[in-house]
Amino acid sequence: MTDTSIDRSAAVGFTTSGRILGIARRSPTFAIGFAIVTAFAFVAIFADLISPYGAIETFSRQVLQPPGVEFFFGADGNGMDVFSRVMYGARYAFGIAVPAATLMLLIGVPLGLVAGYKGGVLDEVVLRIMDVLRSFPSIVLALAVVSATGQSLINVILVIGFLDAPIFARLVRSEVLALRSSGFIESAVAAGNPTWRILFVHLMPNAIRGSTAMIAVRMAWAVRISATLAFIGVGIQAPTPEWGAMIRQGAEFVISGEWWVALFPGAALVGIVLGFNLLGDGLQDLLDPRRKATGK
Repeated sequence: MTDTSIDRSAAVGFTTSGRILGIARRSPTFAIGFAIVTAFAFVAIFADLISPYGAIETFSRQVLQPPGVEFFFGADGNGMDVFSRVMYGARYAFGIAVPAATLMLLIGVPLGLVAGYKGGVLDEVVLRIMDVLRSFPSIVLALAVVSATGQSLINVILVIGFLDAPIFARLVRSEVLALRSSGFIESAVAAGNPTWRILFVHLMPNAIRGSTAMIAVRMAWAVRISATLAFIGVGIQAPTPEWGAMIRQGAEFVISGEWWVALFPGAALVGIVLGFNLLGDGLQDLLDPRRKATGK
């Protein structure tokens, strides 16, 4: 490698480092949230390599063994290693949050674009449907739908994604209402662009900014709701290493003193929800500097 190539690589490295530090200075909240979410993502991806035992591997002689050298987080009522199960549980957290957020966007963004741009009767119909969906407490509606459709991972993802889609539809609609009379949209219409192109090429990149920061917040909500459903017995069930199911299993042992069965999955749940919320709040700071300046 020549000296020139080395200098260019070093310059790129310094530039990248400078940008990362600049983002961290502008929004420490974003940096902390990103670090937490990245750490959980690393655990989820490499759980097979870093966990000492399998997710459902049992040790009958170590049932409810307290935390120690052999089992860092202790063993549960089935003799499974809590530490390993907590790490595998990160996969289910991301396996629910990411597809659910994707579904929210796939449903909500097109609805918001069409309703905001077309207006009139279509806009009113879409708004009323969204109002009906949001009028029910989310956890109650999710509980009812999952109970009726079945306690599977796919059903949990579909229910969560469907229930949260109106939030993104309203966010995008409000942006479209402000943008549809802009000069660049009038120019696009005058140039003969079809409606689909105006919606998805001209409007969507400008209208989705507010939704970008909301994605992380709703991913936190998806993780929390899925854990709540599992805890009350209608979501993902044991022996699947899902944090809500693990907390439910460990709750019965807290009274008798085996606190570790519920504590560690509960701490992991709090940690990832906090990370997603900090990430979303930091994104709002970065995407809307006025919010940070005014302290809102």
